[in-house]
Amino acid sequence: MKTFSHGGVYPPEMKHLSKDVALEKIAMPKTLILPVLQHIGSPAKSIVSVGDLVKKGQVLAEASGYVSVPVHAPTSGEVSAIVQRAIVSGKVCDHIVIEADGQEEWLDGILEKREWQSLDGEEIKEIIKNCGVVGLGGAAFPTHVKLSPPEDKPIDVLILNGVECEPYMTCDYRVMIDRTKAVAIGLRIMMKALGVEKAIIGVEANKPDAFEKMRDAVWSDSGITAEMLKVKYPQGAEKQLIEALLGREVSPGKLPFDVGVVVQNVGTALAVYEAVCEGKPLIERAVTVTGEGVEKPANLVVPIGTSVADLLLRQGVDRKTKKLVMGGPMMGIALPSADIPVVKGTSGILAFNKTVLHRPGPCIRCGKCIEVCPLHGMAAEMVAAIEAGQVEKYEHLHVLDCVECGTCTFACPSHRSLVHYIKRAKAEYMAWKSEQSKKK
Repeated sequence: MKTFSHGGVYPPEMKHLSKDVALEKIAMPKTLILPVLQHIGSPAKSIVSVGDLVKKGQVLAEASGYVSVPVHAPTSGEVSAIVQRAIVSGKVCDHIVIEADGQEEWLDGILEKREWQSLDGEEIKEIIKNCGVVGLGGAAFPTHVKLSPPEDKPIDVLILNGVECEPYMTCDYRVMIDRTKAVAIGLRIMMKALGVEKAIIGVEANKPDAFEKMRDAVWSDSGITAEMLKVKYPQGAEKQLIEALLGREVSPGKLPFDVGVVVQNVGTALAVYEAVCEGKPLIERAVTVTGEGVEKPANLVVPIGTSVADLLLRQGVDRKTKKLVMGGPMMGIALPSADIPVVKGTSGILAFNKTVLHRPGPCIRCGKCIEVCPLHGMAAEMVAAIEAGQVEKYEHLHVLDCVECGTCTFACPSHRSLVHYIKRAKAEYMAWKSEQSKKK
């Protein structure tokens, strides 16, 4: 069975908690909080004011550049506040607060039905951009940009990522099971936007029913195949998925389009279908709410801007819960509180009522971090340079190439938070490079 060649780990899957719970759309919360920065790139720019009455699907913040997308109202109501606060990454931006009026009134003309076959690639990408679609696998990169590779980088394959290798996460699995046809159409739409004739759907072997449904949905398309992949983390990372399916290596400092490939997530394919065929902007997404601290684990269709607290109240949370995580346990971010909104890149909310705290020890030079890194990274050497403040070594050690998958931290017998060091190093390096360029 296909997989990537170097490294990887096998964390407990824990998908049994929620995998058999079908997607369920939740009731609209009374209050929604929408950051204008929900994607990689420039923040959207707010175009509403406090006191404005808005309708469902209306643009609240418009794109501020090419690598940017608008933010839309998930419901009708009143803009009650626009406040500056931090998002989970620590960056500060405007947050638009909407008090729902309970009417769910759509903006006139927003739900435009289209026959996607009659559209050309540029029209498709414009619709995707205007509907605020970003990658829903976690990175939240604007989809219209990803579907517009440089002219000197010809693309011959689109990979649809249905791997979902993060433990606990099952929202992509349920999207493939419950919205199969829409995902398949979204894939074909993205193929047309890219102008490619070949696509591969990759699904891990622990999701055989999802694999079969996706394979059967595209069996009549000669250019689309489905491949079952070995269960190994991080099989769903772009570079590892490309190697496993195509045998192509994305070199350090390079991107998938340098080897003729674009990778898109199955949730993104669903959002593309809804945008292009139904005229629906990205105002909701599938979210897994699970963990030992959740009484009723589920896969929910959640309006963007819903607070984590609302989701936990709905599903029930153990009073002994000690830790909340947005995303999966390997790459997710621990939350300081439940007063955090779901954004476009939120795939899951995890609640843990048991935490094991280890006192980090010194590096014992065992080489485990090197052994498991799928990119042949030198985490121990990176951290040594970081602790010594040797910023000039970061480029040589390929710090920026780290995808922060967490395999090194998972495997470290000294329980060192290696990924946290590397995240800090990336910020330090970019600041150092900026200072160096000013001196020239």
